[in-house]
Amino acid sequence: MATAKGKFLQEFNEAFIRGNKEIVLTSVTDDIKWNMVGEDEIRGKDEFERAFQEMPREGKTELNIKTIITHGITAAVEGTIHTTNDLEEKKVYAFCETYRFNKFKDGRIKEMTSYIIGMKPEDQTE
Repeated sequence: MATAKGKFLQEFNEAFIRGNKEIVLTSVTDDIKWNMVGEDEIRGKDEFERAFQEMPREGKTELNIKTIITHGITAAVEGTIHTTNDLEEKKVYAFCETYRFNKFKDGRIKEMTSYIIGMKPEDQTE
């Protein structure tokens, strides 16, 4: 049975992939910190919104969540993102994100760390 925080993270990740700005922005605190490993850290809701809006969203994107782990004010989500652009070129990315919430119950995301790795074509089957 999924926990409330697990359901929240499922919905957050689905909204993020779909580009649903309203759900994504109401899910984070004003002082959000987002570390996309290998990129500059994003600090504050304004920077977060700007980065979110600049994310490429063309073609078809499918999210497959494999694991959601929650414990207290921390959580992790692991899965894959499958993209197909308008030229029918397919790419698959494996991801793992860790989260820290501002409070235990009904909290919003205060910190995110994202690990995203493009997979080689031969490793793209699930």
